[in-house]
Amino acid sequence: MMRSRFTLFTLILVSLFSLAAYSHAVAGPKYTDPEKTDADFAIQGEYVGEFQTKEGKDKFGAQVIALGKGQFELVGYHGGLPGDGWNGEDPVRAKGSLVDGKVSFKDEHGSGTLADGKIECFNPDGKKLGDLKKIVRKSPTLGEKPPAGAVVLFDGTNADGWINGVVEDGLLCQGTTSKARFQSHKVHLEFRLPYQPEDRGQGRGNSGIYIQGRYECQMLDSFGLAGKMNECGGLYSVKDCDLNMCFPPLTWQTYDIDYTAAKFDDAGKLVANPRVTVKLNGVIIHDDVELPGERNTTAAPSKPGPEPGPTYLQNHGCPVRYRNIYGIPRSRAGVSDVVLTFETPETTFGEVVSEIANQFPQFAFSCVLGDRLLPSFSANINGDRFVNDPAMVVHHGDTILLLSSDAGG
Repeated sequence: MMRSRFTLFTLILVSLFSLAAYSHAVAGPKYTDPEKTDADFAIQGEYVGEFQTKEGKDKFGAQVIALGKGQFELVGYHGGLPGDGWNGEDPVRAKGSLVDGKVSFKDEHGSGTLADGKIECFNPDGKKLGDLKKIVRKSPTLGEKPPAGAVVLFDGTNADGWINGVVEDGLLCQGTTSKARFQSHKVHLEFRLPYQPEDRGQGRGNSGIYIQGRYECQMLDSFGLAGKMNECGGLYSVKDCDLNMCFPPLTWQTYDIDYTAAKFDDAGKLVANPRVTVKLNGVIIHDDVELPGERNTTAAPSKPGPEPGPTYLQNHGCPVRYRNIYGIPRSRAGVSDVVLTFETPETTFGEVVSEIANQFPQFAFSCVLGDRLLPSFSANINGDRFVNDPAMVVHHGDTILLLSSDAGG
């Protein structure tokens, strides 16, 4: 008679808002499909090349921002683009307009003409310096697969792992909270900001990922901006980015976040603040930054405390989309590895829960109602799907991760 084994991991500032906070009017269209945009979309983007100088060849990068209705801003970087050679000098900025298929930029440093995916650059005397050609960068962690031990939060199939989750065309929409809760962990998330060329400031592709539901790492179309704390990558109300690594809107971008949860003593007193390292598009923009353990950031759904918290994706009225989201619990103190044995090669999730309740009465008292988990708990099978349906069939060798309020992910 076959005796099947089922492995189970049991994880036994008050902010004042005013109308001014939302004064960045969303005046123009919101494009979410790169194939259905305006004429300016193909012009915006990143350009790189070399200039011939007295000292030799000098690398230069430019980011061209679409401002709507044929208006653009060029941001020029000595040494190359941010994250790819920029020497940190103040960028050169110039405005330009689209006329007869060309965009002309001019300031005291010289001039440039953009057409057909290339910017011809000239010094103030009209001498040509060189050409910058359009490129498309991709994050080195784009499409990265979840490693062993990861909790898959979203893989494009459904939103079962999310509260109020909505899926459109295989992508997760903004304004949702993960059912899984975490203590110290890493999280990988891919996001796409909408193209809103006529909008400005916080009205332009706004969202955010709240780590543990407490600390926001901002999402915003801040392509070509300074990298402030309320722009893409910023730790909202805490710290500016070390570098603005935001790509153009409608480009898939990545966050890779390594978070160390706050520590509390047995009396609930804070003894160590949380810390975070953030990579935006593969480049570190916050390196082991201490977060304020005594408060959360603006509009966070979770208060400070020792409890594990979810991944929250903010809805700020802009159609931001997400894919390939997973969390990696970094520390599983108190985890018990329990092997359950049944008489058949498959059984139901309800029978598994009942058996756990029989073996662990203290678990049953706080977490189980009959043959299902209480709403405050969730279960993940093999790291790729959430379940609380007692009739769900589970098989020999399945690993079930129970996410509970006392130990998190």
